[in-house]
Amino acid sequence: MNAPTTPAAFASGYKTDNIEWMRIKGSPRFDYPIDYWVAVLGVQPETGQIDFLSKWEPNAYCHYHRHLGSTTLLVLEGEHHVVEKTATETVHKVRTPGFFARNPGGDVHMEYGGPQGAVVFFSIQAVEDGKLFDVMDAAGNVLVTATIDDFLTGKLKG
Repeated sequence: MNAPTTPAAFASGYKTDNIEWMRIKGSPRFDYPIDYWVAVLGVQPETGQIDFLSKWEPNAYCHYHRHLGSTTLLVLEGEHHVVEKTATETVHKVRTPGFFARNPGGDVHMEYGGPQGAVVFFSIQAVEDGKLFDVMDAAGNVLVTATIDDFLTGKLKG
């Protein structure tokens, strides 16, 4: 059976027919299920601004990562789970549709969709050279730094 080329439409009724989605799945080197979609809505490389949708499959994660620049988000559908770990505690936040936040960057966390998945709008300000995220291993070592160019060229898939 072939994997779908676009995620299912979301219940909000937002028209996704003309949006180009990129599916990102994990590999055996990660010990958690990675399966999410990204659709770039707009980008201003000259100012380092990118706007995109992320859609998580049910109970699936994106990679453990750190946002490098300021981030604005709006939960559109489902449950958006965020797990932040520090040396002294683990905080698990469940965000539901309508949740809005602006964060300054630097936060390290796991994100995943709830039982029905999740759809979240992100607007991110890149730092130098279009850098957006550090993808990390469980020990906090940086595996790769994702850039605006990675979003635009499809490099995130591989």
